[in-house]
Amino acid sequence: MKSVEETILGRRSVRRYERESVTKEQMDLICEAIRNTPTSYNGQQFSVVDVTDPQTKLRLYELIGQKQIKTCSHFLVFLADYNKISLAAEAKGLEMPAFSNTADGLIVATVDATLAMSNALTMAVSLGLGCCPIGYARTAAPEAVSQVLGLPVGTYVVCGLSIGVPREYPDLKPKQPVDLVVFKDRYPADREGMASSLMAYDEVIREYNETRSGTKTDNDWVSHILGYYREAMDFGMLRALQRRGFNPTR
Repeated sequence: MKSVEETILGRRSVRRYERESVTKEQMDLICEAIRNTPTSYNGQQFSVVDVTDPQTKLRLYELIGQKQIKTCSHFLVFLADYNKISLAAEAKGLEMPAFSNTADGLIVATVDATLAMSNALTMAVSLGLGCCPIGYARTAAPEAVSQVLGLPVGTYVVCGLSIGVPREYPDLKPKQPVDLVVFKDRYPADREGMASSLMAYDEVIREYNETRSGTKTDNDWVSHILGYYREAMDFGMLRALQRRGFNPTR
């Protein structure tokens, strides 16, 4: 098993996998890491669907469009989940408050599911496995994905995670320097200084994309991310959440 330092600082997104399956012992450790996720109020407002059936993975690949879904050993789908606590409240004859229809309710469940994915990813990488988070599992076809997975009202997909025995070790992608990520005591007031640092990072990303192994591009950081934002504005996630039983009003 890799050290904590090797696991976290050496992590990279792996999208190509061997045909070899992840072992039961490895998946048991990943599931225990998921189960031990810290959550708001210990409410555990999340669940995970572990997809291994080839036909289900193929169907999800067709909907989501990420090839690693059909080639990975396990495709984990992390859900925000208020269905379980609603069922428990009903079983005890208690009224379920409309917390899930508040902005904080959405944030709480999304954070819980995200922390669970982080735990799963960290454990998997420590075991020498390859992983790739897949945000399009949430946005590409929300209702169709929910139907494939049989998701009840009161749940929604937050993110997917492909896990497998790695066939590749991509170059480590440059991240923003620590002084652009971790601030001392308060957010910096020096807008010009921050902009200058961001432009330097933008150039680092452009150079990385031009020289990395595998597929090369001329993408910078700023324009590429803004392009994603423009695309994402058409995802219609509010309507998707409403169809899942969520209607945030405050």
